Amino acid sequence: MRSARGRVPFRARVTDNIVRGAVECMFGGGTPVGPRAWQEWNVNELTDLNNFDAISGFPVYKALLCDVARIGEGEAVDIPADRPEAACQVDIDVLTVASDRPVRRIYLDNNATTRMADEVGEAMRPYLESDYGNPSSIHDMGREAEEAIEKARRQVARLIGARPRSLIFTGGGSEAVNLALKGVAFACTDRGKHIVTTSIEHPAVISTGRFLEKLGYRVTWLDVDEDGWLEPDQLEKALTDDTILVSIAMANNEVGTILPIRELCEVAHRRGVLFHTDAVQAVGKIKVDVTELGVDLLSLSGHKFHGPKGVGALYVKQGVKLESVVHGGKQEVGLRAGTENVPAIVGLGKAAELAMQSREPSAEMEQLRDGLEAEIRRLVPGARLNGHRTKRLPNTLNLTLPGLRGESIVLAMNRHGVLLSSGSACKSGSPEPTHVLIAMGRSEEEAHCSVRFSLSHYITERDIKDTAVALARVLEEKSMVRMMPCR
Repeated sequence: MRSARGRVPFRARVTDNIVRGAVECMFGGGTPVGPRAWQEWNVNELTDLNNFDAISGFPVYKALLCDVARIGEGEAVDIPADRPEAACQVDIDVLTVASDRPVRRIYLDNNATTRMADEVGEAMRPYLESDYGNPSSIHDMGREAEEAIEKARRQVARLIGARPRSLIFTGGGSEAVNLALKGVAFACTDRGKHIVTTSIEHPAVISTGRFLEKLGYRVTWLDVDEDGWLEPDQLEKALTDDTILVSIAMANNEVGTILPIRELCEVAHRRGVLFHTDAVQAVGKIKVDVTELGVDLLSLSGHKFHGPKGVGALYVKQGVKLESVVHGGKQEVGLRAGTENVPAIVGLGKAAELAMQSREPSAEMEQLRDGLEAEIRRLVPGARLNGHRTKRLPNTLNLTLPGLRGESIVLAMNRHGVLLSSGSACKSGSPEPTHVLIAMGRSEEEAHCSVRFSLSHYITERDIKDTAVALARVLEEKSMVRMMPCR
């Protein structure tokens, strides 16, 4: 590879999947991990680091700014005099390989998002094409759009045991959470400025809590035990005379632990405190009934139970006062301004209708999940479960695999067509472990070595068996795992 800055030799893998004349240089050298040659030959030396992508912030480099020339057999390699030791360590050749993209994929990341059900897409189609009226208009097309929204409102309400008029449609689960927390906070400033939540909440709750702290509100972050469990008496001790809201997730998105919301809600109500639960991960997976739970507010999101992305809802118990956080028109009883996303709302309603058919915990899904855990433990005997053993979502399996970096497993399994998630997220090249596992007492190393499998009703026994086979191959290859060791 050549640029005005110099020359660096690299092994190139040529495939049919990149533009003719270009080379994709993943892991471009200069890293502290890998063989000596990888550490010495840094492609960034050929790169203008001030030329960066305006969106991602990453430098535009490598093949984009370098000429690529094939080194002929027997041709001498230009080795800088100050690094002669690298000459015998850099293996330079050109390989021609066929595409290794898997024929089929096994999607095991359903806590991140789910496949939209075919019936949902069909229900949405007319409102994306011919029935495009604005529900605020008084002509026929407007009234038809409004009727479609109200039908969806009834469908979603039925799923969670609520009155239809108690539902506010939002742009997703995070917006529903923001409306709940900020709406109560801004409406109850005369009563107090104290909010109680937990340290393992979704970022939507945590970020909103941090924002409210900047405005002078006081937030108590309750700790959980090693299973992600919270005893009601912990909440009772945290409540004060100026507490206005408790917000605790019904089921954790990372480890699947299901908390005793009814008991926690009773504790809050004994002190006259409102209770919100983030039920985004629970709705559609287990039975959720707002009357049985007794909650004042409940948030949900369509794409977590085979509905479309970008639509959610907030249940608001009759009599609960909220301040709007999106100002404008009078849509959604004045709490969520803006023309409603009719196709998405219709899709959410249809997804809720489908979820009604399987809203009890799925014994079959639990068997598949537990079967997958048994296979993984056979392959990795030291694997450790993260989350409550019994009080857990039927689809969720989070394991720490000692000595194996979670991100590396995800990348390697992806090559075999199995899609899952890890216990850390790579941000700007610096992996950070999930706050959930750290709050549950895991070390950073244990968090980095964690993976999450989350199933759906579309997963079959064959998928589970093929997943185990793929993991066995990954553990045999160890190529990707060694590239990003757990440390």
